[in-house]
Amino acid sequence: MDVDVSTLHIILLCLAAMTAGIVDAIAGGGGLITLPAVLAVGLPPHVALGTNKGQAVFGSFAALMRFSRAGLVDGRLARVTFPFGLVGAFAGAALVLLVKPEVLKPLVLVLLIAVAVFLTFRKAPPPGDRPAPAPRPRAQAIGALVALGIGAYDGFFGPGTGTFLIIGFSTLLGHGLARASADAKVVNFASNLASVTMFALKGVVLWKVALPMAAAQFAGGYLGAHLAVKGGDTLVRKVVLGVVLALVLKLARDLVMG
Repeated sequence: MDVDVSTLHIILLCLAAMTAGIVDAIAGGGGLITLPAVLAVGLPPHVALGTNKGQAVFGSFAALMRFSRAGLVDGRLARVTFPFGLVGAFAGAALVLLVKPEVLKPLVLVLLIAVAVFLTFRKAPPPGDRPAPAPRPRAQAIGALVALGIGAYDGFFGPGTGTFLIIGFSTLLGHGLARASADAKVVNFASNLASVTMFALKGVVLWKVALPMAAAQFAGGYLGAHLAVKGGDTLVRKVVLGVVLALVLKLARDLVMG
């Protein structure tokens, strides 16, 4: 794949990946940092999506490891959500590879703005307003549907996936934020794994960029999960909001300027 990316750009992308790993492990939305970054250095849309997945899978794996060590991952739920996340992501990634590049780029920008606006204006429910945890069989059925649907979105596009999963698990299953973040990483890792496999088989992952970013994502993901376990949600949520607001302005400018 003949795509030239300078050493300086790779260093900047690694910094973005580490930041994204931290943010994504706690509140989701790391792709809102890395996907615009890889697009900004001039990668074609399909290559940008594939390369983004090539590095993101390492961050979600690191976060999942840390959450598992803390005992926050529901193993019985994970046995359902992991395979459904895989299936959904394979379907989404297969679909995006059928879209022509000239159609994909404006679609990516529109989707980024839609996700960014949603993340900016959403309000987390007060702790007392959370529904009671769903009964086990019902919880597994709901978890499977959430994993399938959002896994497909992740395979097709990606940014905001972790946040959508956290919202789904906290509102539909009554999970607290830390546990919802942990269960979200099970699906996130599955969907990232499926997506990067599909993109790699099609040759649209630029590994000379993805691998350095992956190392940074791994470190960021582990650190972010550690902060979530220790209760550092408030600070990072403010960082997410700032990043999202900045992206809304940037992407709106991109659409206006063409």
